[in-house]
Amino acid sequence: MLNALEVVTTVIVGVMVGVEFSVAFVMSRILNALPDDSRQLGHAHGGRMLGAVMPVWYIGSLVLVAAWAVAGWGHDGAGLVVTAGALLMLSVVMSILLLVPINNLNKTWTPDNRPADWKQQLHRWERFHYARVAVIIAAFTLLVAALA
Repeated sequence: MLNALEVVTTVIVGVMVGVEFSVAFVMSRILNALPDDSRQLGHAHGGRMLGAVMPVWYIGSLVLVAAWAVAGWGHDGAGLVVTAGALLMLSVVMSILLLVPINNLNKTWTPDNRPADWKQQLHRWERFHYARVAVIIAAFTLLVAALA
């Protein structure tokens, strides 16, 4: 049972990392290359779509890692799993304090109501997102190492 939990958790966290990496290094670059109205509408749509899914994914990943840490306590790699869990907790805190407030504004903007500094706010969100991606990549790496 522990082996199945380890694999499922690693796959779910790994796919989440892949999605967030893609947002940071693929989708944002595509959207930022569009004309301003399309760029802003694309970011708003992405914020609404992913803003609905990612909280469940982040919390679910954290719960799975916590379950792995408890079930695997005393086994090889338990410290790596606990550290990965702490990093995922940090990513949730970063999301709540830094990214969600900007996203909650961004997802309501249209070309008619966006603030004058909308580009700066999106750039700020992207910088925070890069940091969060680094944190979740580190967590994923620790989970993979715990499997070895």
